[in-house]
Amino acid sequence: MTYTVMRLCRDCKDTACVAVCPVDCFYVVKEPTPELPDQLYISPAECIDCGACEPECPWEAIVAEDAVPEIFADDTPLNAHCDTSRDLFEVAKHIEKPKPAVEEVQANKAKWGL
Repeated sequence: MTYTVMRLCRDCKDTACVAVCPVDCFYVVKEPTPELPDQLYISPAECIDCGACEPECPWEAIVAEDAVPEIFADDTPLNAHCDTSRDLFEVAKHIEKPKPAVEEVQANKAKWGL
């Protein structure tokens, strides 16, 4: 099993998860497109299922693959693109950011239908 970055990360990229990942399995797309949006991606081939990233995500955008809500089912195969199209991605780097307010997290979830 691996972890999945859900669309809750889109345009909100907080890299706190990157800072705690022991295997550097987080990626960003070099040039975002509608098919490969601006968000973090977890490499299913590299993720060691340690779970360190999940509690670090202030947007609650990371979950275990088997816990992805049905509404976000397409996000699991989307993450795999960083393995199958590696030339379009680069390893994500940690950038310190202020944490979002609870209201911002709730509004982001509502925006995506959660």
